[in-house]
Amino acid sequence: MAEQLTAKYRPQCFAAVVGQDPIKKALSRAAQEDRVAPAYLFSGTRGVGKTTLARILAKVVNCTKAPTPEPCNKCPSCMAITKGTSPDVLEIDGASHTGVDHVRKLREDVFLPPLNSRYKVIIIDEAHMLSKAAFNALLKTLEEPPKHCIFIFATTEVEKFPITIVSRCQHYIFKSISQKEIEEHLKNVLKKEQIEFEPEAVELIAKKGNGSIRDAMSLLGQVLVFSENILQAKDVRMLLGLAGEELFEQIFKSIFNSDLERLHNISEEIRESGLDLSFFLKEFINYWRNLFLLSQLGKKASSLVSWKGESLEFWLKVAQAFGESRIHLSWQMVLEEAKNILKGTDPILSLELVFFNLAYLPKLVPVREENLSLEVEAEKKNEINNRTIDRQIESRENNTEKNFREKVKSHPLVHKILEEFDARIVEIRKLNGGSK
Repeated sequence: MAEQLTAKYRPQCFAAVVGQDPIKKALSRAAQEDRVAPAYLFSGTRGVGKTTLARILAKVVNCTKAPTPEPCNKCPSCMAITKGTSPDVLEIDGASHTGVDHVRKLREDVFLPPLNSRYKVIIIDEAHMLSKAAFNALLKTLEEPPKHCIFIFATTEVEKFPITIVSRCQHYIFKSISQKEIEEHLKNVLKKEQIEFEPEAVELIAKKGNGSIRDAMSLLGQVLVFSENILQAKDVRMLLGLAGEELFEQIFKSIFNSDLERLHNISEEIRESGLDLSFFLKEFINYWRNLFLLSQLGKKASSLVSWKGESLEFWLKVAQAFGESRIHLSWQMVLEEAKNILKGTDPILSLELVFFNLAYLPKLVPVREENLSLEVEAEKKNEINNRTIDRQIESRENNTEKNFREKVKSHPLVHKILEEFDARIVEIRKLNGGSK
């Protein structure tokens, strides 16, 4: 079912591709103006549309209506490429064609003109798997490509590409698909399939897809086999190993009450149930983030969190009970420890330690506050001492200057000069009639 859904709803034109708007626009305009490059490099994480856009580009440049911004998907060329039967569009798996001999054979085929199309298009998927010798064998072809041939390299690890190859390609970097875009796509698919769904179930699948539209579609097909004609959140959580809101309610209640025994039991339940720990931690971090927003904004944060109705009222009370300082410290602690938990030899034991630390945080905070007050007091003392030292230095500087002036005045030569100056002033006054 997963493969059927993915194949059934694979986009066949630029407009149908989810996300990647700048790349779609650039490729569509290049096809419309008949200014297609001889080589392209599509890089990005898995399931974001690299191979799909490569196939659409192959169709649009070979469409009987070309040059055109979109393939017609009705002409023999478009239909053959869609079915994968076109002799002029070759899809090669880089992982199984790593050797230089494969590339040499490919170079020979490249210089042969296309049989039924305007262009021969070579799509090399996972191209980073090619050997160094294979890349070197391609260099000459990319430097002087035949006018009838287009190379499209797709890769998830562009850092493994030789710079000599990258510099000869138009490089497009594919971004992860946003959760909102994935949700909208899944909802459209479900509506076309006439399957009822809970919005939370779609949201969970989109989150689990983690930016990959292909992964999300595969998960959707997997869950639909299990849930029959209606997509429910509980089925998604059970099948994909995701924690429900009830579990998080128990965790936060136990943390607030410092119930270590219950937190230990919850940790063991997570171990035994086989929950996806990575996804659990993402949700756990998001809960603290949402609580912080509620502690700051109250009900005004309802548009920023996923809780509604009674659920929102419950978590508002939780936010008020914890307080913004504790929530902020807890959020930061979980965020910093998440990577360490997943890397540990026993992730569940590491998670249990984080639970215990969160429960004991109120007892640790006063110690920190006391230390903080001591630090502030010490800083004040240092400031007072610094001011005293500054005054002493200033006083010493003033005394030094005063002593220097007195020494200058008492010098015999200076004293004689001053006496002569005073006598000269007296003579001037007499000449002026004794006026001052």
